[in-house]
Amino acid sequence: ITSSIFSSFLVTGIPVLEAVHVGVSILFCAMFLITLVGNLTIITVFWREHSLHVPMYLFLAMLAASDLGLYLVTIPTMLHIFWLDTRELTFPACFTQMFFTHTFQDVECAVILAMAFDLCVAISHSLRYSSILTHKVIAKIGLTIGIRTLTVQVPVPILLNRLCFCHSNIISHSCVHPDITKLSCSNTRVNSIYGLFVVLSTMVLDFLLILLSYVLILKTVLSIASHGGRLKALNTCIAHLCAVVLFFTPMICLSMLHHFVTMANIHFLIPPLMNPIVYVVKTKQIRDKKTSGHFL
Repeated sequence: ITSSIFSSFLVTGIPVLEAVHVGVSILFCAMFLITLVGNLTIITVFWREHSLHVPMYLFLAMLAASDLGLYLVTIPTMLHIFWLDTRELTFPACFTQMFFTHTFQDVECAVILAMAFDLCVAISHSLRYSSILTHKVIAKIGLTIGIRTLTVQVPVPILLNRLCFCHSNIISHSCVHPDITKLSCSNTRVNSIYGLFVVLSTMVLDFLLILLSYVLILKTVLSIASHGGRLKALNTCIAHLCAVVLFFTPMICLSMLHHFVTMANIHFLIPPLMNPIVYVVKTKQIRDKKTSGHFL
């Protein structure tokens, strides 16, 4: 077989909820508006308030930007399905959506790791915090995140472009690499091996490094003599722990239950929705600047 028998992919909606797609679309629109307002609020407050130009809030602004990007990539396709019943996606359009979806996911994961590193330095090396996490170091971390993400993600659509698609052209949800690969009638061994390499070198590696950071944090916290000091140190980690749980729990569930469309949508939509809510609720400085109206 030298060519595909299909010229495009067909993206399905939520199979068990076809009759209420309009209602589901309203829910997704509400989620999108909350995500948009929440993440833009964080970015705007950080941009306007120079007192927040410190590593913690810089990483938080990066997280908000990646969350916003992920929503902007995935929501339009879903709304097209729900409102216009437009299910067809050309190969280039699907590969482009897949590239940006995975790119923003990898960036979000790397930023969550950077935030764990920031907490580890702040708690374990508080006296040297400002000398370790300088603006130059933050810039290098951001550049490293960008270079790593592009290095591992750029080859993915290139490898997919060489495949032929003749088994089926139906995708169960937004374009992602494993689903697209399964539709090919070509030899997909290279794609599968490279896809596994990408997951291991980004998501899995970052998760292990986050766990290592919390081991070091816990070691430092347990060495604090006062009970109040230990609680204060742990309290600074709550918002970040929520971000870790929100990001990795749906991803782990999706890896075990990949054929469930609802879980796939949760994996894409819930972390960007909840992250700004968690950080606004748990971060006093952002609440104060937000309620003061300085960002308006």
